[in-house]
Amino acid sequence: MAKTILVMGLPGSGKTTFANKLRQKLVDCEHFNADEVRKRFNDWDFSEEGRMRQAERMRVLGAESDKQWAILDFVCPKVEYRHIVMPDVSVFMDTIEEGRYEDTNKMFDYPINDMGVITTDYHFDKFDSDAQSDMVAKALQPFDWRKETVQMLGRWQPWHDGHFELFKRCYEKTGQVCIQVRDVQGWDDSNPFDFETVKRNIIKGLSEKGFTHGKEYVIILVPNIVNITYGRKVGYAIEQEHFDEKVENISATAIRKNMGLK
Repeated sequence: MAKTILVMGLPGSGKTTFANKLRQKLVDCEHFNADEVRKRFNDWDFSEEGRMRQAERMRVLGAESDKQWAILDFVCPKVEYRHIVMPDVSVFMDTIEEGRYEDTNKMFDYPINDMGVITTDYHFDKFDSDAQSDMVAKALQPFDWRKETVQMLGRWQPWHDGHFELFKRCYEKTGQVCIQVRDVQGWDDSNPFDFETVKRNIIKGLSEKGFTHGKEYVIILVPNIVNITYGRKVGYAIEQEHFDEKVENISATAIRKNMGLK
């Protein structure tokens, strides 16, 4: 299940421009634009009932996305609709005083509490989508490329519980892990999964355990590395981790066989 990001505001406030740029900067992200969704379902009913239906539709699309992030880009003018959506992150594009539809202007509930404070996670009152999308992306995915990081190199064909146990050990060392995926599809008459499939499996498995791609770890594709050679006094260590028999006996080969794969 994806984490949802609601990008709300009056028509013409820059929601879609911002959402498009944010989608490009978040790894494993899907963007749902309200107009495209209405077109897809052939539903242009803007009555109260139609708007409620659209809010529920957007919620379901976000919840059912197989990506890590789902951006829900629509006006969402009333508090009731926002309660339906229940996003993990909310962005208010407060860049214009009036939109092009008078009925929407009249019904739009500004997300302000009794103290007069904006209640969304992010509030933007000017057009600056490049800087704004950078800020949100870095806040949601704060992986620090200069911080000490542990490398995990493997085929991950497929990712399984033994790999997760290794990931936990790696994460405990520095708080950041770089998972390197060897480019091996079809190599040695085995390894059936391509990089994108391997990546999706890893993200799904770690997401279910509470880890976010781009935050605690990153995944990168590397050549079919079969040897690691180093010189004297290098600034890193190469270690083998040992686990109990149950974990040690988990076999990706056996899992592939049960899946009918080599």
